Amino acid sequence: MTIFRKNIVTLGLAAFWLSAILVILALALMNRQYNATAGNALLDAGRALIAAIGEDRIGEYCSGGEQSADVYLFDCLEEIRSKGSYRLSLIDVNGNVRWDSVVESGLVNHSDRIEVRSALEGREETAWRDSLSTGIRQIYAALPVYNADGGIAGAFRLSIMAPGFWRRTAPMVMPFLLCAVLLAVIAFVAITAFSHSLAGSLKRLVDIAETAADKHYRDNFSPIAVSGEAEELFALETALRHLVTELGRRAEQAETEGRQLHAILNGMSEAVLAMDNNLVLYLANPRACSLFGFDRVQGASLLEATRSTELEKAARAVLMENHSLEMELRLKAGNGESRTEQLFQVFAAPLPSRCGVVMVMENITRLTRLEQMRKDFVANVSHELRTPIQLIKGFSETLIDTPIDNTEQFLRCIEIIRKNAGTMENLTNDLLALADLEDNAPGSSGMEDQPFAPLFAEAVLSVGPQAKARKTSIIVSCPEDLRAAVHGSFIIQALINLLDNGIKYSPKKSRVWASAYRENGNVTLEVKDEGIGIPGEHLERIFERFYRVDRSHSRETGGTGLGLSIVRHIALLHKGTVEVRSHAGEGSVFRLRIPG
Repeated sequence: MTIFRKNIVTLGLAAFWLSAILVILALALMNRQYNATAGNALLDAGRALIAAIGEDRIGEYCSGGEQSADVYLFDCLEEIRSKGSYRLSLIDVNGNVRWDSVVESGLVNHSDRIEVRSALEGREETAWRDSLSTGIRQIYAALPVYNADGGIAGAFRLSIMAPGFWRRTAPMVMPFLLCAVLLAVIAFVAITAFSHSLAGSLKRLVDIAETAADKHYRDNFSPIAVSGEAEELFALETALRHLVTELGRRAEQAETEGRQLHAILNGMSEAVLAMDNNLVLYLANPRACSLFGFDRVQGASLLEATRSTELEKAARAVLMENHSLEMELRLKAGNGESRTEQLFQVFAAPLPSRCGVVMVMENITRLTRLEQMRKDFVANVSHELRTPIQLIKGFSETLIDTPIDNTEQFLRCIEIIRKNAGTMENLTNDLLALADLEDNAPGSSGMEDQPFAPLFAEAVLSVGPQAKARKTSIIVSCPEDLRAAVHGSFIIQALINLLDNGIKYSPKKSRVWASAYRENGNVTLEVKDEGIGIPGEHLERIFERFYRVDRSHSRETGGTGLGLSIVRHIALLHKGTVEVRSHAGEGSVFRLRIPG
């Protein structure tokens, strides 16, 4: 129900009941006043009749028999009866009716009538009731009658029919009722006008409050209605408008900050978790959800979401000690069966007023692995360079001490220095090739659609001297129309490395096969040799940098341990794969598959 209707109903009912109560009270007062006036008038009439008839005559009749009554008494009573204005009764001291102007016989004792009892006790009294004798509503008035000795001889009672209340009051009540109705109508109109005014003012305030979130409404507020407005409502509306404007400004600011925070959290590579002081999560960025494999944040505890007691202990320690904490933890992260152990740098800090903890987790597994790879790389390069440098240094010193006429020793030292310098050159070239490959992202520009036959020819030509020295035959099988989008120079480098390995690790007078063909939408480059083969336990690691199956044999042949690693990087550059199939003593087959 609106305030307008509520005011109308409430105030209307109040006006109605107030008018009704006023009318009822007025009518009750009028009835009481009428009763009092009629009773007093009846007593006055009784006194006048007693005085006119003679109290001695009445008293003598009430205390004696009918023989004691004189003619004048009965003449007066008969005259009053004939006029019929009053009903008269003469009652003795015992309450017996000696004479009645209406009922001549069969009257009962009247000592129980209140007015009769009062009169016999010496008091004048009036009463209103229905007559038991006539059954008519009447007003009774009884007066005591005294004898010559001053004692109470009886009671003189007179009564008159009492007209109905509405019959008596109708001439006066109707105008009063009309005035009351008119007053009620005027009050209703006034109440309606007041309620409408109040409801309009309040509705305007409600509209302002309800549209607080509507920026267009706030920027286009209607002017404040001043004329006829109550000062309190005017002040309230002014304050409410200022409040709505300020709330709107703050809401927009909070919304902007929320969007910024959401964008920052979504763009972070670190996992962010926020929880209350019971360690129940209420915020997690997408990285955290992906890391721990959960979708719903609200209601989940830190332990349920991350399944890590170490993280829970760290969060509780932050809450207990109320200071930040930084540490490294190894946790299992991922979804389902793909969960793997990873290393995280965890920073946890308490939220203000001890209302919770925020955790930022950075996955440093890759950084740690790269750092370890860097250390291994430096150690391997240092190790690979140490031997040729020492040899070059040692034989250089030998040359200094060798007599000039010792030609054989002189040439031997120069040959060793040349060979180790070549080893260092090969190592440097391979390192530069790896750096060049790592600088090119997979699928990067620079690839051209070209046939593979010329690439195979150039690679075979490059390893020709090594093959000739070891009397190794290279058998090439490559269709002239086989083409694909590739980096030509890198493909040649991969073929050279594979052919060179096949020549080095195969006996003299062996054969090496180099072929290319299309298979399942890919171009496969295959190099097969009749070499010493690779034991099964080494197959998974031969594409790692500086990994050698037989270090002594590799150094003898001048290998750097980077050839196959370069082949793997070339495959990755072309979004392809490289694989090997080999058994010890049975030769090896390397396949480089490139999408095309």
